Amino acid sequence: MSEAKDAKKRKEPFPGAYYLAGAITIGLMLLFLVLGASLPPGVAGFLVAFVLGLTVSPKYVPFFLFAAIFSALMGFLGREPQVAWGGVGLLLSQLVVARFVKA
Repeated sequence: MSEAKDAKKRKEPFPGAYYLAGAITIGLMLLFLVLGASLPPGVAGFLVAFVLGLTVSPKYVPFFLFAAIFSALMGFLGREPQVAWGGVGLLLSQLVVARFVKA
């Protein structure tokens, strides 16, 4: 029975891989927090939305494209540069994902 549990249990690629991945994730989150706070609103919105948009699964691209267009329109109409340029960044990242990533 313990062999069946061991077979079902996920194995790390190397010891401590999940801890390293968690540390990298937290580090990147802190980097985006610092960049978002120190850059002008439009640049910060574009950068954060573009990079995070690259992590989207290709099967969700149509939904994120809709959200990007909506965000860009509402941002430009409401004169909110972070939202507007974030929508543009998200739109571009979804085009990259749709073009270069195969599901």
